Amino acid sequence: MPLSGVRVVDLTRVLSGPFCTALLADLGADVIKVEAPEGDSVRRQGAVRDGLSWYFANFNRNKRSIVLDLKTDVGCEILTQLIARADVLVENFRPGVLARMGFDAARLKALRPNLVVCSINGFGGDGPYRDRPAFDFIAQAMSGFMSVNGRADDPPLRSGLPISDLVAGLYAALAITAALRRAQASGEGQSVEVSLTNGLISLLAYIATNYFATGIVPPRAGNDHPIAAPYGLFATRDGHVALAPPDNAFFGRLMDALGVPELKDDPLFRTQSVRLTNRTRINAIVGGKLALQTTEHWVTALNAAGVPCGPVYGVQDVFSDPQVLAQQMVLEVEHPGHGLVRMLGFPMKLGETPCQVRRPAPALGEHTAEILAELRNGPAMSQQT
Repeated sequence: MPLSGVRVVDLTRVLSGPFCTALLADLGADVIKVEAPEGDSVRRQGAVRDGLSWYFANFNRNKRSIVLDLKTDVGCEILTQLIARADVLVENFRPGVLARMGFDAARLKALRPNLVVCSINGFGGDGPYRDRPAFDFIAQAMSGFMSVNGRADDPPLRSGLPISDLVAGLYAALAITAALRRAQASGEGQSVEVSLTNGLISLLAYIATNYFATGIVPPRAGNDHPIAAPYGLFATRDGHVALAPPDNAFFGRLMDALGVPELKDDPLFRTQSVRLTNRTRINAIVGGKLALQTTEHWVTALNAAGVPCGPVYGVQDVFSDPQVLAQQMVLEVEHPGHGLVRMLGFPMKLGETPCQVRRPAPALGEHTAEILAELRNGPAMSQQT
């Protein structure tokens, strides 16, 4: 597998860090999840069936668990040995906590010169907010992300998902793999840092670039697109359809499919800029046509015409959709003592070295004895040099 032989010491908990290390584990890394005696709090969160949190199971598959009390000398000594044999250390404490535990940058470098140390935090390691506690909701609020969601006359709206945790986990996994490449080539490790707030700021995309260019803060647009029209959610006879014609060519296809080809050359709608000015008018025309038929009719007809569109699925619809099933985005993993556990599949499709579930999420401390035996008896655990 792509990351076979890479050893990761995982000091993270909850979501941003465990999502990062789950991605690395799915790609073949040996991830050792270091847990306090009480375990990661996510073990007790979400839907718990027969004592197993399926939330925890999803984000901690392919990992091994060791219980260490890092408030004791013995726990810190074992962690020292793990780090000395690792390629990657991932933590999501507040800035400075790892150093106060006795593992500052100088000591980590002395223990393992080619170690990649990844820190995930709320606001970054520098600046006036570095010591503030932060969770996803705070990052959504302070990144500007919440301010652009919802309709113009509504208050700011959060994403329904813990988006800053997930984005930070993705960025962290990418930064780690890049740093590993350099470490393998040069023998030099480095620190990498990802923050929840910076990750969301980086997603502001055309909202930010338009503001930089004009100084104008765009109003919230709800399901309409801030810089394209007609582009959004429209009612059909029995539900809704999402339409996404991004430019004049796709707009023309939509007008043809709706039976109003003359609107392609109408001065009110000929270009994107005038369509934005006349959004209410073009939306009303499109909405009036779509309301005459069912969602299924329009999804079939518009896709046949080359217009990007789709139904609005509920979660239950997603996981019964034939395309989703064909892409194996639902997995069933056998968990000893718990039967089959359904979880999310792999979004990364590698042709020659695909992601795999090699082991279910570990019980708390399940591999403590095994890992300690490796430290006592085995050679250096990492295969990377």
